[in-house]
Amino acid sequence: MPTTPLRRGWTTGSCATAAAKAAWSLLVRGEAPDPVTITLPGGQDVAFALDSLGAGSGRAWASVIKDAGDDPDVTHGAQIRVDVECAPRGSGIRFRAGEGVGTITLPGLPLPPGEPAINPVPRAMIRTALEQITPQGADAVVTVSIADGARLAEKTLNARLGILGGLSVLGTTGIVVPYSCSAWIHSIHRGVDVARAGGLTHIAGSTGATSEGAISALYALPEIALIEMGDFAGGFLKYMRRHPVPRLTIAGGLAKMTKLAQGHLDLHSSRSLADPAALSIMAAPLGLSATQHEALRNAASIAQGYAGLGDARLGTLIARSAARKAREILDDPSCGLDVVVFDRQGRMLGRSDVG
Repeated sequence: MPTTPLRRGWTTGSCATAAAKAAWSLLVRGEAPDPVTITLPGGQDVAFALDSLGAGSGRAWASVIKDAGDDPDVTHGAQIRVDVECAPRGSGIRFRAGEGVGTITLPGLPLPPGEPAINPVPRAMIRTALEQITPQGADAVVTVSIADGARLAEKTLNARLGILGGLSVLGTTGIVVPYSCSAWIHSIHRGVDVARAGGLTHIAGSTGATSEGAISALYALPEIALIEMGDFAGGFLKYMRRHPVPRLTIAGGLAKMTKLAQGHLDLHSSRSLADPAALSIMAAPLGLSATQHEALRNAASIAQGYAGLGDARLGTLIARSAARKAREILDDPSCGLDVVVFDRQGRMLGRSDVG
């Protein structure tokens, strides 16, 4: 049977742009369209229905309910509100963080510390939208708020990036592609940027909370050195290739590090499979019997094959094989790279040399 295509949604930046345009129109023209149409960075015009609209005391406001489509976005269904007020002539547009929008506190992000976490592309979209209303130029104070944003931010990596008090207003295309995990990848990139701006020389990418905690304890790394790359090993390594540091560690469990050793760059279970037969190849230096090799090839899972062999050296061979693949992707001989494999309890099962 044919599958129904996943529905795309709109970024927080697009929703804020629509709300800003409606509020500015109400403030300077005395009326606002509903729905309100904005132009996305790619040139596409999109209409947004308003959730609320009002004016008083020299300001106006409007809000839009975010529709992230079929993407499991934490801000799906959130109210994005923008308040606008006129600023002195020639002052341009200034942005403020309202309730639920974070403030940048660490260097390394696209905006300096002290600025509201409203990213450059949404800022440009809002400027364009306001100037469509007042082509002669817009002088305004724009305050963006996200209802319940402080609580929602606890489900993100914002605090680790030094974005405190709420969420970030994100978006580069204005469109949310379902399951593209763009927000996670954005967090990976920004985490690397913050670590490098902080002068750190050793960064560790981990596949989950257990491996992150274990690698932090092993190397006594500060929190900003820890990058939760999740399943995006390839994306993380490629970004590190363009933004190098002297030392890099990859940490993860048996199955995901075996996938990396096999050359998989996306480690999610739905997009790559860990082949137990690969253990037989990696175990060749152990001088196993034909029966042992057969057991590895026929194991129901990576964990079962590892446990059934009962040879702790296999963990180190997995780590070394994964490190070779990671080195190929990183393509930076000046960077000291190692891979560490942990079990579900955070116990080390294997560790490659730093090469």
